[in-house]
Amino acid sequence: MKKLSKKIFQYRSYTPLPFLILMFIFQEATLTSLITGFCIVLIGEFIRLWGVSYAGSETRTTGGGVGGTYLVVSGPFAHVRNPLYFGNIIIYIGIGVMSMALYPYLLIIAAMFFYFQYFTIIREEESFLRNKFSEQFTDYFNKVPRWMPTFSKYENPGVEQPPFKLNMGLRSEKRTLQAILLTTITLIILYWTTT
Repeated sequence: MKKLSKKIFQYRSYTPLPFLILMFIFQEATLTSLITGFCIVLIGEFIRLWGVSYAGSETRTTGGGVGGTYLVVSGPFAHVRNPLYFGNIIIYIGIGVMSMALYPYLLIIAAMFFYFQYFTIIREEESFLRNKFSEQFTDYFNKVPRWMPTFSKYENPGVEQPPFKLNMGLRSEKRTLQAILLTTITLIILYWTTT
């Protein structure tokens, strides 16, 4: 299972491509689906940007395996343990709504696939964090949910935190923002050419 987790972690940036291609091929976008889906995408990207502005560029590593300098419990991490993956799933749902491709079946299959992918990666990340931060991580693990954010905010002043750096977050999110822009433009062009 460890080898599978490592491979999934290493190639996680490329796994959305087959779903994206299917969404382009079978898209049945409407003006309403484009606007609604894009708003959902923006919510997911806001969550990601908020998280990356705390966690920094370490979230971009693809080779070697999981790691991290800090046990980040600030910002969105105070409400959900995996805000970047949560944000990703919201983005994928938004793109699925934008395209309306094979709706809702492709969206359901994609959501199940990404849940499995992230569940596998998260187990590996949690193992690393438990070994590195022991009691601090155990306390965080027991009080903050893995997937669904809560309104209550986790606080532990004894855990050293990185500063919030929006400029670093934007720099780290450059590829994600480019992918969102390219996907949105492609879906708009496909919508215009098929209506």
